[in-house]
Amino acid sequence: MVRRPHERLGLGAHAPAWRTLNISSAERAGSVLVGVAAIVAGVALLTTGGSSLAVVLELLLAAAGLDMLVTSATGHCPLSHRLGHVPKSRQGAR
Repeated sequence: MVRRPHERLGLGAHAPAWRTLNISSAERAGSVLVGVAAIVAGVALLTTGGSSLAVVLELLLAAAGLDMLVTSATGHCPLSHRLGHVPKSRQGAR
């Protein structure tokens, strides 16, 4: 019998929501590309200076890119989970 990681940790038959994969491989690859681009753009724009509003927006851009990287690394999107979205490639795979 093969035990899943959450079962080996004594977490019961179901993995916690944050441990489930709910985005496809294509979505993960896209999140990496867009996330890295957002981080690079945010940091590049921060070096140019500007008004305090511009700095806040640039920091938000970099933070959004970091969020996309974390989402792609974990394979779990909290928003998709909240909305009940499961890609066709992940349906039936629990």
